[in-house]
Amino acid sequence: MNEIRRSHVGARLSEVAEYQGVLYLAGQVAKNTEQDIAGQTREVLAAVDRLLEEHGSDKTRILQCQIYISDMRMFAEMNAVWDAWVVPGHTPPRATVEARLASPNKYVEVVVTAAAGKRAA
Repeated sequence: MNEIRRSHVGARLSEVAEYQGVLYLAGQVAKNTEQDIAGQTREVLAAVDRLLEEHGSDKTRILQCQIYISDMRMFAEMNAVWDAWVVPGHTPPRATVEARLASPNKYVEVVVTAAAGKRAA
């Protein structure tokens, strides 16, 4: 399959591109920016779950994750949510960096690359 398939295509970006069995998710940010970083992280990871599920995958199939947080002083709170979300034995390679995000009320953005299709049970 050499075709690139995109979903949730907008004028500026697509939420997902799929190529040769690999899913590339756009950076996911919280819509509700009145939440603290823990709440925003939960919302973002739920969005990742939904997008992966739409494409026949799940968080055990994540190949790589990049996390951007607006202030490293919130790292432990973000990690507490992450640690409760990931599946033991399936923790993906990950990088976390501090970055100025598009809005000062956004504290976390998550970019995921994952294998399409569910793993064998």
